[in-house]
This record gives sequence, C-alpha cells and structure tokens, in this order.
Amino acid sequence: MRQFSADYLETTREGMWGDSREALADLDLDSRERVLDVGCGTGELTRVLAEESGGEVVGADVDPELLSVAAEFAPVVRAAATRLPFAADAFDLVVCQALLINLPDPVEAVREFARASSDLVAAVEPDNGAVTVDSTVDAEPPLARRARERFLDGVATEVTMGSRAREVFEDAGLDVVSTRRYDHERVVSPPYSEAAVEAARRKVTGEGLADDRETILSGETTAGEYDELRSAWRAMGRDVVSQMGAGSYVRKETVPFFVTVGRV
Repeated sequence: MRQFSADYLETTREGMWGDSREALADLDLDSRERVLDVGCGTGELTRVLAEESGGEVVGADVDPELLSVAAEFAPVVRAAATRLPFAADAFDLVVCQALLINLPDPVEAVREFARASSDLVAAVEPDNGAVTVDSTVDAEPPLARRARERFLDGVATEVTMGSRAREVFEDAGLDVVSTRRYDHERVVSPPYSEAAVEAARRKVTGEGLADDRETILSGETTAGEYDELRSAWRAMGRDVVSQMGAGSYVRKETVPFFVTVGRV
C-alpha cells in the first residue's frame, strides 16, 4: 500500500471534524462498546472516535512511527488491514479513514473488517479527483488541478473512490446502510503558520512536484510535460510568496470525503 509520513498526515488532516461531526451520525458512536480504527495513522480519527464513543477505542496501523503518535489518543496495535490480530466479532464497529484508496485490494480489507465486527463497518474515503482550490493567485487553481490530474493518472490504486466505497462494501458482502458527504476545508490566510510558509517555499523550489515526479511519470505525462509543469509551478510559487509578503495571500482547498456505513 501507499505510505505517508506523520508530518504529511497531520498537515493534510489538521482540523478535520473540527467544524462538524454530523457525517459520522450513522456510526451511532455513543452506543458503541468496542471500536477499531484501522490504518489509524497519527490518530486524527481515533481521537474523534474516543471523544464521541462511550466504549473502548483501539487504533491499528502497520507503521510504528505513526502508531507512536496515535498512542496519545488510544491503545494501539501494529497490524495490516487484511490481517487483523483479533478474534471474529471482537468489535461492534470497525472503521477506517483514507485507507481503502491506498490499498491494492480494498474488498479484501473490508471482508477482514467484517470478520472482526459484530455489527458495523465504516469507511471515510475521499474523492481526490473532485478536490477544488481557490486562491488569490490566479494561476494556482488551474495549476493545482493540472498537477493533481497528472499525479492521479500515475497512481495505481483507486484514489478517487469517494462515494464508490459502497460498491466495495457490497462486493465484500455487506449491506450498505448509508453514505454521507463531509467536505474538509483547509484555509491558508494571514497570519501565516510555519507550515503555510514552508508550503510556499516548496512551491518556489518545485520540491513538492519533485517528490511526485516518479508517480506523475508513471502515467501518460512525458518528462518534457513534467518539466514544463514544474517551471509554471515555481513561477506560481513566487507569486504566492510575494502575496504572503504583502499579507494578501488566501488559499482554500476543499476535499470531499464520503462516510460509507455497512452492516455485517
């Protein structure tokens, strides 16, 4: 599966569920006795589950570095999504966030979730193809869309799954209870955080696209097209830094997530 650093996960999920948890309503968290968060990463969802549930919450992930962060919120165990070290029906809810989109066989994972759950399975999955960016730098939205399209073209897993997680659930033999949408908005505005300043610096140097070069070139993008995109990206980054210096830069990114709930 695709793997991510603790810094990346904390940055991309910062503030998620801070404005509303309505999309989690069908998980009936206040009535749960044992909840498992698979692929918990740094524990952003684990923390929410622990706050909303009256029962025990456990986090599971394959990465010990991520688990060391998530352990702040709940007990954790190192485990792969398709080989959970728990008996059948050990939990009454098994949930994951942005995990199925990174697995080569998401149906296999959901079947394993269903084995470990006596009642519900839930997945919070984004549609990365429907992400939108608004910015005071005119070139940024179209460039962000272009870079995202080229990156997604090179990714082997289904990173635009979103609401189609219900099909994975049905293929795994679950009855789909509901699908709710939650839009995670990340806003950059003055005063700028250290993370925002660092993101602007990486735009100027092109480091962000350099990190994605291998994936982008795994799709239909040629090396020449990549170089052209990176050059335009760096020019856009200079405009971002200029606006930051004037205190006028504002950027909003909206990532649509879909909470799919199924019954075993």
